[in-house]
Amino acid sequence: MSLILSAQLLAMLKGLATGASLIIAIGAQNAFVLTQGLRRQHHWPVAAVCSFFDAVFILLGVTGMGLLIADSPTLMQVTRWGGALFLGWYGFQALRSALSPHTLVSNERGAASLRAALLTTLAITLLNPHVYLDTVVLIGSIGGQYAEDQRYWFAAGAILFSCIWFSLLSFGARWLAPLFARPIAWRILDGIVALMMWSIAISLLWTS
Repeated sequence: MSLILSAQLLAMLKGLATGASLIIAIGAQNAFVLTQGLRRQHHWPVAAVCSFFDAVFILLGVTGMGLLIADSPTLMQVTRWGGALFLGWYGFQALRSALSPHTLVSNERGAASLRAALLTTLAITLLNPHVYLDTVVLIGSIGGQYAEDQRYWFAAGAILFSCIWFSLLSFGARWLAPLFARPIAWRILDGIVALMMWSIAISLLWTS
């Protein structure tokens, strides 16, 4: 029993780490959530929508693609190596970003109405190919390599981090803004993301 719980806990922690590696990045979603948080305009509904669709896509990836991979050893190998290569490239991009000074510039005009805020959130979520790549394809392919009882723990970890991250980003935007106006803060964050991406890529190759 303790070994089973340990395996499930490890799967959940790896889901947390994978979610952190992919979600903590300067992108359209994070920039918009931060903007709404800074302006204190419908920031909680915006964060909730982002987390909701992350959860939906992660579950779709883990259940659908995970089963497909499990039934095809060849596809599992292709996905494992493809995922490792993508993670390596993603880590390189994060490292390159860490070595260059930059800040996250929030839009001066946020979405003032709730309808505008939700429509914008849906647009930057559903029309963003990186959202599908990160959640359905990448997280789904990694989670699909676990046993059926463990893959849902992996998904739970990734979903949990999504909820935590968007909540923190929304709630703490006003306090985070002065910090991340300094290039060194994003450099450190991008460096951590690069290390996490590479560690997951190595673990994928190691299990192969």
